[in-house]
Formats: sequence, structure tokens, C-alpha cells
Amino acid sequence: MSASRSTGTTDAIGPDEDPEPAPAAIPGSRLLAALLDGMDAALCAFDAQGTITHWNREAERILGWSAAEAVGRRGFAGWAVRSADAGDVQGRLLAVMDAPGRQVHEFALLRKDGGRVLVRTQSSGVRGADGKPAGVYCAFSEVHAQIDLERSIALSEALFEDASWGVVLVDVDLRPTVVNAYAARALGGGRTRLLGRPLGELVVQGVEDLEAALQHVLAEGSPTAPAELWVTLRTAEGDRRRCWRSGFLRLASPLAEEPVPLGVGWLFRDVTTAKLAEQDAARLRFRANQLHRAARQAAECEDPMEAATTSLDFALAGFADHVVVDLLEDLAGGERLVRAAATPSDAPGPCLAVSGGPFPVRYGPEHPALQAVERAGTVRAAAPAGAGQDWAVERQWPGGAVHALCAVLRSRGRTLGVVTFLRTASRSAFERTDATYAESVAARVASAVDLARLAARAGRGDGL
Repeated sequence: MSASRSTGTTDAIGPDEDPEPAPAAIPGSRLLAALLDGMDAALCAFDAQGTITHWNREAERILGWSAAEAVGRRGFAGWAVRSADAGDVQGRLLAVMDAPGRQVHEFALLRKDGGRVLVRTQSSGVRGADGKPAGVYCAFSEVHAQIDLERSIALSEALFEDASWGVVLVDVDLRPTVVNAYAARALGGGRTRLLGRPLGELVVQGVEDLEAALQHVLAEGSPTAPAELWVTLRTAEGDRRRCWRSGFLRLASPLAEEPVPLGVGWLFRDVTTAKLAEQDAARLRFRANQLHRAARQAAECEDPMEAATTSLDFALAGFADHVVVDLLEDLAGGERLVRAAATPSDAPGPCLAVSGGPFPVRYGPEHPALQAVERAGTVRAAAPAGAGQDWAVERQWPGGAVHALCAVLRSRGRTLGVVTFLRTASRSAFERTDATYAESVAARVASAVDLARLAARAGRGDGL
């Protein structure tokens, strides 16, 4: 047994075993040459006397002179710079040896083919082991390339500071990593508070569409046209519905051999006001067209009540789900509202006259229709949350109704009744613009109802 094994060592090397060779160190000169040639910037170095000692491949690319042609030359005079400029260039470069920090200069250098190229240099002195000036290193690039880089940096900084639209960088996990001031205001939070948070914490509705757009950009690339996304935001003041016109850019690393997605650049502007204005304008055009069509169709009706229900059929399109017409009739005990026409309560259908006799409707004292008659104006009403169908049934309306708009029927200075438009839960509540439209329809219906009553009196011989 060998001595090494007798001591209990378990990793001893036997007499017939060769130790694993240690990795050979890369010579310093080769490592330096590889580092210099791998740089994106051109680099050259001078000794204390101004002789070129280093020249990398990027310098060769820009000026055309190889390292073998450049190293060993004293300065740029006679080959890389015009003779008239040689003294000034040499003096400014070597003066850096005695100055602290880096200095930036711009020089016009000569290419090997005789062309001139304007370069921007960053030079700094090199100290020897004794602390004395030993030379100068100079990194340079073409001015237009440097300006392009500076413009890109300046553009990035401007976008993330003063841009008049939102800019958000989203990583591959769809979480914001950089947010500018506009986007922070639009999303309802501080710039740092939004970072790293899932978009679902910021967007109540519409986050699925937004995330789908971001994932599509990551997979397929940037779209050719902006997209308009409607979202609902959760804010301290409550939920807000907004429309964002958005553009997307896929971000890839410029340092990788193959494009590696870094995330998505999302640019957007809040166009809610403009979109709502467009929607309002389109709604007004549609409603005006419906009123025009209703007037033409009603003019062809011999029966004035048929003209009234025809006008209501046109008004219902895109406006409400049901309509009810109650007219004031002289009954025992005074004037009472009587159901005159209605749409089917169980399914969509045309507005038809109600048959069965002049029986008054049993409306409670706070019924919106009675309020409209009393005020001679329009009344809006909505079911409270969780009321279910009882709210509509108690008011003798179709069971699914949750929003009501009662417009009074008036003609020749007299109140004739009330028309009630009803919406189900799938529609939004009635607004002021809806009330204006309902009043326009009610005016046409009231004229037809008044004409029907005049015709009925004339038929009975009651006169006007």
C-alpha cells in the first residue's frame, strides 16, 4: 500500500495515474487583442511620444487602415489626417496625458481611399506604474453614428418624461417595467407604484383584450395599425370607462444573434371624449333617420292610432325594448289613465292597440307615469339593485324592465296621456339625450292620438 493511502487519504493519485492538467492561461496579449477587436467602438492608443501602439478592427473598418499599417506610426500626420490639421490633432490628443478625466473632440480624419470622415473622440491619459504619463488611449466613432445614438437616447428620455401620450414598457410576463407620467395619470397611480403589478389589478374590464394584444405582439410582431381598446379602470373615485388608441412595438435585444423578445412597448392616447362624441353623432344621425322614416310611414296610415303605433315601432329600434301607451280617459270619478297600446310583454314585437275595454290601470300614487302627467314633463326611473322582476311587475310593466322613461303626450295645450319606454338589464339607463329623443317621439304620437280623438268625435257628431 502506498504511503498516501496509509494516511487515509481517499483522493490520492496512484503511481500509474496522471493528474488532470490545469487549464492553460490565455496569454495577456491575446486576451487584450480579443477585447480590443470585439469592441463596438474604434480604439487606438499612443505612447508618450505619440506613436500608435494599438489599433482595433472597428478603427480599421471606419478608416480602412489595417493594424499592421497603423501601429508604429507617429501620430496621424501624412496618412490619417491632412497635413494642415496634423499639428492641432496631435497636440490636442497628447495634451490629454496631463489633464484629468476624459476629453471629447471632433476631428476630420482621412480614410485610406482618400475620403474624409468626421469622428468624435473620447480620449484619456494612461499612467505608468510610477504614476507618470505613459500615453493616451482614444476611442472614436463616426459622428453621424454617435448622433444617431444620442438621438435615440434623447428620444427615449423624452418619451418617458414629457410625451403627450402614454408610454409603457411591458415585460414578457405582461407586467409594466417602465411607465411615463402620462401613462401613470391614465392608469391612476404613481409611476413607481404601477411597476411589476399585473394589469388585472389596474383594469377592471377589458384587461383580456389588452393582454391578448400584448401576447399577439410578442408572438407575431408589431401590428400595422393602431387599435382602440375600451377599458374600465379601478380608481379611488370609482370605476372609469376609457377608450385608448394604442400602438404596440415588439422589443428585441440588439445584442443577441437571434431576436430575443424583451417585452412590448405600448403607446396610447386617451380618446374617450372623441369616441363618445362620434358615438353621440352617429346616434343622433340614426335617430333623425328613424324619425324621418316614421313620419313618412305614418303619413300613409289611414287610422291615426295606427300612425301612432307605427311611429313607436320606429322609435324602439336601438332605443328601448318595450313601450307602453296610457291615455287619459273620462271615467266615473274623473280622468284616469287607460292602457291604449303596448308591445308584447313576453317577447319583442310591434306596438299594438290594446283591446278589452277602457279599464283604468292600477298605478300607485308614486308611479312614474302619474308623475309625468302631473309635471307635464319627462320622468326617468330605474330599479334599485337586487330588486329583480318585482319592481317592474308592481308598476304593471314587462317583468324584465329595469329602466323606464315616461314622456307626457301633449297636443293643443292639453295632456292626452303618457308613453313609457322600457329597457331591460342588458341596456344602460336612460340619459338626458334619450329624454330629448323620447319627447320628439311623444310629440308625434300625441298629434296622432289627438287626430284619432277628433275623428272619433266627428263620427259621433260631437263636433270639434
